[in-house]
Amino acid sequence: MSIAGKTAVITGSTSGLGLGIARTLAKAGAHVVLNSFTDSEDDHALAAGIAEEFGVSARYIQADMSKPEQCRALIEKAGACDILVNNAGIQYVAPIEEFPMEKWDAIIAINMNSAFHTSAIAVPMMRKAGWGRVINIASAHGLTASPFKSAYVAAKHGVVGMTKVVALETAREDITANAICPGYVLTPLVEAQIPDTAKKYGMSEEEVKQKVILERQPSKEFATVEQVGGTALFLCSDAAAQITGTTISVDGGWTAL
Repeated sequence: MSIAGKTAVITGSTSGLGLGIARTLAKAGAHVVLNSFTDSEDDHALAAGIAEEFGVSARYIQADMSKPEQCRALIEKAGACDILVNNAGIQYVAPIEEFPMEKWDAIIAINMNSAFHTSAIAVPMMRKAGWGRVINIASAHGLTASPFKSAYVAAKHGVVGMTKVVALETAREDITANAICPGYVLTPLVEAQIPDTAKKYGMSEEEVKQKVILERQPSKEFATVEQVGGTALFLCSDAAAQITGTTISVDGGWTAL
């Protein structure tokens, strides 16, 4: 079944991975709802550009994913949600004894709790429509761990667990719930960090990519937003109708170690 005419809500989608997924789904004919916590002319212009490029409806709806009521209002304002992509996320790195409480709370709220709140509103919509796809963007850190990322790892493990619960609760319906677990993806945010990291370690930018950023990614190549977007699109297809409650790694072999 084609997703043309379906409505996809993608949280945290004005740049990077979220935007890449939104563009992939729009190219396949889905109407898309973009989201972030800002509400600028550029945000609305981005949606208008997608609508013009792909001939679909595209809207921007502001919502702060750290606020439960705004997470739920996002889905309500969308009016329909056939495909929910929970992508919003932030990161902070520090040893556990130095990890600021407010950073812990923010990461858990945005990276994990928001997916609960959006799903709680979207799943009944999917049931009413008779079809739905919940796609949670977890991480390789939803399956394994790294030092100094206690909140992020905890949140992403939580997202994987919640994905399984939603899948079990919808198993008798034409609704699936799965988590995509990317390794390092070359987004503008990651790319912008490379020059500063190179200066910090006295390395070339290529050495930073291979020896620092991609140290745990056996392929030694970044995943792309297009590859993750393509995985999301596959999960919306008929071929994936019996894939539910699981994780799909897009990590160059990271979690095979």
